[in-house]
Amino acid sequence: MKWIVGLGNPGSSYDKTRHNIGFMALDTLAARHNISFGPSKCKALIGEGNIGGTKVVLIKPMTYMNLSGESVRAYMDYYKAPLEDLVVVYDDLDTLVGKIRLRYQGSAGGHNGIKSIIQHTGTQTFNRIRMGISRPEPGFAIVDYVLSSFAKKEKAYVQEMIDQSCNAVEFSLDHNFEQTMAKFNGL
Repeated sequence: MKWIVGLGNPGSSYDKTRHNIGFMALDTLAARHNISFGPSKCKALIGEGNIGGTKVVLIKPMTYMNLSGESVRAYMDYYKAPLEDLVVVYDDLDTLVGKIRLRYQGSAGGHNGIKSIIQHTGTQTFNRIRMGISRPEPGFAIVDYVLSSFAKKEKAYVQEMIDQSCNAVEFSLDHNFEQTMAKFNGL
Protein backbone atom coordinates (compact mmCIF):
# COMPACT_ATOMS: atom_id res chain seq x y z
CA MET A 1 0.00 0.00 0.00
CA LYS A 2 1.20 3.51 -0.87
CA TRP A 3 -0.04 6.65 0.83
CA ILE A 4 -0.07 9.99 -0.93
CA VAL A 5 -0.48 13.16 1.12
CA GLY A 6 -1.44 16.39 -0.62
CA LEU A 7 -0.92 19.53 1.43
CA GLY A 8 -3.38 22.40 1.57
CA ASN A 9 -5.89 24.21 3.75
CA PRO A 10 -9.50 23.10 4.30
CA GLY A 11 -12.42 25.31 3.34
CA SER A 12 -13.78 26.75 0.10
CA SER A 13 -11.99 30.08 0.57
CA TYR A 14 -8.68 28.28 -0.01
CA ASP A 15 -9.77 25.98 -2.86
CA LYS A 16 -7.90 27.49 -5.80
CA THR A 17 -5.03 29.15 -3.95
CA ARG A 18 -1.35 28.50 -4.58
CA HIS A 19 -0.96 26.87 -1.17
CA ASN A 20 -3.62 24.29 -2.09
CA ILE A 21 -1.90 22.88 -5.17
CA GLY A 22 -1.31 19.63 -3.23
CA PHE A 23 -5.06 19.22 -2.70
CA MET A 24 -5.65 20.02 -6.39
CA ALA A 25 -3.20 17.30 -7.44
CA LEU A 26 -4.90 14.71 -5.21
CA ASP A 27 -8.32 15.71 -6.54
CA THR A 28 -7.04 15.15 -10.09
CA LEU A 29 -5.47 11.80 -9.15
CA ALA A 30 -8.72 10.75 -7.47
CA ALA A 31 -10.76 11.72 -10.55
CA ARG A 32 -8.39 9.80 -12.87
CA HIS A 33 -8.86 6.60 -10.86
CA ASN A 34 -12.43 6.96 -9.61
CA ILE A 35 -11.40 7.35 -5.97
CA SER A 36 -13.77 9.18 -3.61
CA PHE A 37 -12.80 10.95 -0.41
CA GLY A 38 -14.77 9.67 2.55
CA PRO A 39 -15.54 11.17 5.92
CA SER A 40 -12.70 12.62 7.93
CA LYS A 41 -10.48 10.30 9.97
CA CYS A 42 -6.95 10.81 11.28
CA LYS A 43 -7.61 14.56 10.99
CA ALA A 44 -7.85 14.16 7.19
CA LEU A 45 -10.11 13.39 4.26
CA ILE A 46 -9.10 9.97 3.00
CA GLY A 47 -9.73 8.25 -0.30
CA GLU A 48 -8.82 4.60 -0.84
CA GLY A 49 -8.53 2.85 -4.15
CA ASN A 50 -6.37 1.06 -6.66
CA ILE A 51 -4.00 2.50 -9.24
CA GLY A 52 -2.54 0.00 -11.69
CA GLY A 53 -3.02 -2.85 -9.23
CA THR A 54 -1.45 -1.03 -6.27
CA LYS A 55 -3.60 -0.13 -3.27
CA VAL A 56 -3.31 3.61 -2.59
CA VAL A 57 -4.59 5.93 0.08
CA LEU A 58 -5.00 9.61 -0.81
CA ILE A 59 -4.84 11.90 2.22
CA LYS A 60 -5.79 15.58 2.49
CA PRO A 61 -5.00 16.83 6.02
CA MET A 62 -7.76 18.97 7.49
CA THR A 63 -5.47 20.49 10.13
CA TYR A 64 -4.49 23.56 8.09
CA MET A 65 -1.10 23.67 6.43
CA ASN A 66 1.06 24.49 9.46
CA LEU A 67 -0.19 21.43 11.37
CA SER A 68 -0.09 18.88 8.51
CA GLY A 69 2.26 16.65 10.49
CA GLU A 70 -0.47 15.92 13.05
CA SER A 71 -2.55 14.21 10.38
CA VAL A 72 0.43 12.38 8.87
CA ARG A 73 1.45 11.08 12.32
CA ALA A 74 -2.12 10.06 13.20
CA TYR A 75 -2.43 8.06 9.96
CA MET A 76 1.05 6.56 10.34
CA ASP A 77 0.37 5.40 13.89
CA TYR A 78 -3.15 4.10 13.36
CA TYR A 79 -2.43 2.17 10.15
CA LYS A 80 1.23 1.34 10.86
CA ALA A 81 2.03 2.95 7.50
CA PRO A 82 5.77 2.93 6.70
CA LEU A 83 7.38 6.23 5.72
CA GLU A 84 9.07 4.66 2.70
CA ASP A 85 5.59 4.25 1.17
CA LEU A 86 4.72 7.94 1.62
CA VAL A 87 4.75 10.62 -1.08
CA VAL A 88 3.96 14.22 -0.10
CA VAL A 89 2.74 16.60 -2.82
CA TYR A 90 2.94 20.33 -2.06
CA ASP A 91 3.61 23.88 -3.26
CA ASP A 92 7.15 25.26 -3.58
CA LEU A 93 8.07 28.95 -3.79
CA ASP A 94 11.55 28.18 -5.11
CA THR A 95 10.31 26.32 -8.19
CA LEU A 96 8.83 28.14 -11.18
CA VAL A 97 5.11 27.85 -11.85
CA GLY A 98 4.56 24.86 -14.11
CA LYS A 99 7.66 22.92 -12.99
CA ILE A 100 7.94 20.05 -10.53
CA ARG A 101 10.90 18.90 -8.44
CA LEU A 102 11.16 15.59 -6.67
CA ARG A 103 13.27 14.83 -3.59
CA TYR A 104 13.45 12.04 -1.05
CA GLN A 105 15.07 14.01 1.76
CA GLY A 106 16.02 17.47 2.90
CA SER A 107 15.01 20.32 5.12
CA ALA A 108 11.64 22.02 5.12
CA GLY A 109 13.06 24.92 3.10
CA GLY A 110 10.78 27.34 4.95
CA HIS A 111 7.59 25.38 4.15
CA ASN A 112 5.58 25.13 7.37
CA GLY A 113 3.61 22.06 6.27
CA ILE A 114 6.81 20.13 5.59
CA LYS A 115 8.33 21.48 8.81
CA SER A 116 5.34 20.02 10.69
CA ILE A 117 5.71 16.63 8.97
CA ILE A 118 9.43 16.53 9.81
CA GLN A 119 8.65 17.44 13.42
CA HIS A 120 5.93 14.78 13.79
CA THR A 121 7.75 11.96 11.96
CA GLY A 122 11.20 12.71 13.38
CA THR A 123 12.87 12.52 9.98
CA GLN A 124 13.65 14.59 6.89
CA THR A 125 13.67 11.45 4.74
CA PHE A 126 10.41 10.95 2.85
CA ASN A 127 9.43 11.21 -0.82
CA ARG A 128 8.27 14.63 -2.02
CA ILE A 129 6.84 16.13 -5.16
CA ARG A 130 7.26 19.90 -5.05
CA MET A 131 5.01 21.87 -7.37
CA GLY A 132 6.21 25.29 -8.45
CA ILE A 133 4.30 28.40 -7.47
CA SER A 134 7.24 30.84 -8.01
CA ARG A 135 8.12 33.68 -5.65
CA PRO A 136 6.05 36.86 -5.50
CA GLU A 137 7.17 40.20 -6.82
CA PRO A 138 9.25 42.25 -4.34
CA GLY A 139 7.05 43.92 -1.74
CA PHE A 140 4.31 41.26 -1.92
CA ALA A 141 3.96 39.46 1.43
CA ILE A 142 4.59 35.71 1.19
CA VAL A 143 1.52 34.81 3.25
CA ASP A 144 -0.75 36.88 0.99
CA TYR A 145 0.90 35.41 -2.10
CA VAL A 146 0.54 31.73 -1.16
CA LEU A 147 -3.11 32.33 -0.22
CA SER A 148 -3.84 34.02 -3.56
CA SER A 149 -5.15 32.36 -6.72
CA PHE A 150 -3.01 31.70 -9.75
CA ALA A 151 -3.01 34.42 -12.39
CA LYS A 152 -5.03 33.76 -15.54
CA LYS A 153 -1.84 33.53 -17.62
CA GLU A 154 -0.54 30.76 -15.28
CA LYS A 155 -3.57 28.47 -15.45
CA ALA A 156 -2.41 26.33 -18.40
CA TYR A 157 0.99 25.81 -16.76
CA VAL A 158 -0.68 24.92 -13.47
CA GLN A 159 -2.87 22.23 -15.05
CA GLU A 160 0.12 20.76 -16.88
CA MET A 161 2.07 20.74 -13.59
CA ILE A 162 -0.79 18.99 -11.79
CA ASP A 163 -0.95 16.40 -14.56
CA GLN A 164 2.83 15.81 -14.40
CA SER A 165 2.67 15.44 -10.62
CA CYS A 166 -0.07 12.83 -10.97
CA ASN A 167 1.98 11.05 -13.65
CA ALA A 168 4.95 11.02 -11.25
CA VAL A 169 2.83 9.55 -8.45
CA GLU A 170 1.54 6.84 -10.80
CA PHE A 171 5.06 6.05 -12.04
CA SER A 172 6.37 5.86 -8.46
CA LEU A 173 3.96 3.04 -7.66
CA ASP A 174 5.91 0.65 -9.93
CA HIS A 175 9.39 2.19 -9.67
CA ASN A 176 11.66 3.32 -6.87
CA PHE A 177 11.73 7.01 -6.09
CA GLU A 178 15.23 7.53 -7.57
CA GLN A 179 13.91 6.28 -10.92
CA THR A 180 10.89 8.54 -10.53
CA MET A 181 13.14 11.54 -9.81
CA ALA A 182 15.29 10.76 -12.86
CA LYS A 183 12.22 10.66 -15.11
CA PHE A 184 10.27 13.65 -13.76
CA ASN A 185 12.67 16.18 -12.25
CA GLY A 186 12.66 19.39 -14.25
CA LEU A 187 9.31 18.79 -15.96
